[in-house]
Amino acid sequence: MKAMILAAGLGKRMRPLTLTTPKPLLPVAGKRLIEYHIERLAQAGFCEIVINHAWLGEQIEQALGCGQHYGVKLRYSTEGEPLETAGGIRKALPLLVDQRDECFVVVNGDVFTNYDFDNLPRQINTLAHLVLVNNPEHNPAGDFALDGDGIVRNTGDDCLTFSGISVLKAELFSELPAGPAALAPLLRQAIADQQVSGESFNGFWSDIGTPERLAQVDQAVQEKQIDGI
Repeated sequence: MKAMILAAGLGKRMRPLTLTTPKPLLPVAGKRLIEYHIERLAQAGFCEIVINHAWLGEQIEQALGCGQHYGVKLRYSTEGEPLETAGGIRKALPLLVDQRDECFVVVNGDVFTNYDFDNLPRQINTLAHLVLVNNPEHNPAGDFALDGDGIVRNTGDDCLTFSGISVLKAELFSELPAGPAALAPLLRQAIADQQVSGESFNGFWSDIGTPERLAQVDQAVQEKQIDGI
């Protein structure tokens, strides 16, 4: 089973930091943001990781190389223009799977978490499995609800926020044409068809969407406030 780290965003909300450096390479306590994901995925046994990139993507390849330093094999999916989440995943599918019923892990490159990737299911009976977290201040209404039986709903009481960590089947993208495309509509349709499972995670999670949040995470790591990091 392979994993993919999404790293093709423009990082507009992080400017001026991202004018010359892609967001995944911004440092957190002296280590690049994306390196935390690579190392934790490697610890969980994921040996092959695909990284997509667009804005300043050559810097990502130069910084990370083939992955030997991390004990993994890194492959890159280059986007001439940002394809959004679903479009980027669709383009990278030949690097991730051989058959449409295969699944793979996807992690947003701009989140920071101590989630243990070893807890992710290696096989799923649905089209997707989502890790949901408590709602942050910038997303108080949440995204999806989670039933007691582990099925994700589009609406419901106590909606949670999608963490950007998921297990997806290639079949989810089978009817998606090439080009830019968002992931949310695909997920919502699959949820409506009761084809999405999920779990809740109560550990540390942050969406690194602003320089202020980056600074907060940097301080938390330096002060050893996050378990396992």
